Amino acid sequence: MIDAHQHLWKIGSHGCVWPTPDLNAIYRDFDLTEAKHLARKKGVTGTVLVQSQESDADTDYLLAMASRSQFIKAVVGWVDLGNARAQQRIRKLAANPKFRSVRPMLQSMADDGWIMKPQQQPAIQCLIEENLCFDALVFARHLPYLDALTDQYPELPVVIDHAAKPPLSPGSVEDSRQWQYFMQKLAAKPQVYCKLSGLVTEMAASQCEPVLQQCVERLLYWFGSGRLMWGSDWPVVNLAANPQLAGYENWSETAMRLLADCSPAEKYAITEGNVLRFYGISRLK
Repeated sequence: MIDAHQHLWKIGSHGCVWPTPDLNAIYRDFDLTEAKHLARKKGVTGTVLVQSQESDADTDYLLAMASRSQFIKAVVGWVDLGNARAQQRIRKLAANPKFRSVRPMLQSMADDGWIMKPQQQPAIQCLIEENLCFDALVFARHLPYLDALTDQYPELPVVIDHAAKPPLSPGSVEDSRQWQYFMQKLAAKPQVYCKLSGLVTEMAASQCEPVLQQCVERLLYWFGSGRLMWGSDWPVVNLAANPQLAGYENWSETAMRLLADCSPAEKYAITEGNVLRFYGISRLK
């Protein structure tokens, strides 16, 4: 198994300004030693590190770790795509074989359509030229713009992180409709993948596994086993309101139950094969 989505950080260092003290469950340092210990207990033999800060220093920190560890298979970093020097930065990062994707923090931007603004387009074209991918950190409200992005750049491999954080909590009917409509549209495009991660932190404390089952069944129907990839979203997964779903071990075991009806080949694709193919990890030495 390869974990498609994991974070590491050191509070106050390497550009780390998040999490904040109010997020008690994750307000501490999380390092590679702890990550490997948790992962290997669940049969995970490698991971994809994903940026958690809007900071070049954070991306450089992750790449430095990756250079010293065979366990880290790839890094998803941050680049200020609107900066005049963005293309130069992308080309420098792309020279590192473990740098495989860029993830702007779209979910926290005031402008939901930021990614489609003219100043970002040269950098997006540069991603394509450097054979890099795009991790989309979005909510349902961003999906119309992601749909437009994937239409404009069909050559750009895109993965929707955390399945666009589906509105699983009660009382989010409109968001749910938008999420379903655009996720189906995006799933029809062969260059678009989806991460089976970050779901439990979208649930209320009273919600249990059956809520997840319905969501996962939809994602399997839309994307198929060939374009879904499992990720822990550790340590953010520790924030899940339901303690039975929180944490690396609980989520990994829950995910395997949710995939129980899949064939061995389908399970392999979701838990390893797809992440290797999407990020081009199989080409890395």
